[in-house]
Amino acid sequence: MSKSDEQLVAGALAGSARAWRQLVERHESRIYNLGYRLMGNSEDAMDLTQEVFLGVFRSLQRFRGEANFRTWLFRIAHNKAVDLNRKKKLLSLTGGLDENGGYDGLESSLRARPATEPDHDLAALQSNRQALELLSRVPLEQRLVVELKIYQSLTFEEIAQMQEISVNTAKTRFYAALKKMRFAPEEEHALLEN
Repeated sequence: MSKSDEQLVAGALAGSARAWRQLVERHESRIYNLGYRLMGNSEDAMDLTQEVFLGVFRSLQRFRGEANFRTWLFRIAHNKAVDLNRKKKLLSLTGGLDENGGYDGLESSLRARPATEPDHDLAALQSNRQALELLSRVPLEQRLVVELKIYQSLTFEEIAQMQEISVNTAKTRFYAALKKMRFAPEEEHALLEN
């Protein structure tokens, strides 16, 4: 039976390198994918992933368990993404297409990782391409809400708490983003069911 995040945190705090490694491995791809969808390229997604886990390592002793670890981790990822976007002044993902219509670096990034499930990697590649195309139509504050609601399955209450905004603001940003992304009704319905 695998250990809970909280058990792994306790182990990491007690000095267990194995517990820390398991904690990182459990959440690494989720944070990378969040970073890729928010930042638009694999280099910035990797930078974000490294910054997030460095931040988690430095502040792990401050994790009080009031929220679940995943929510706390995404709060750190959210803050690091905002900081990285501010530093790089990335307000749009429209420059991420290469001359062949693909997104820079994603294919090589997936190939560089161990192939555990090739079908899963292909589906992730296609999903990320579609997501980037749609997310490029909305500002960062709305992109973050869409990412947390759809891809990380957080509630509006968790998103509001994480972003220090009201629940109504989180909902407004989410639905404004969906409108800007101009989903066909069946696409919107499929995303909301996930």
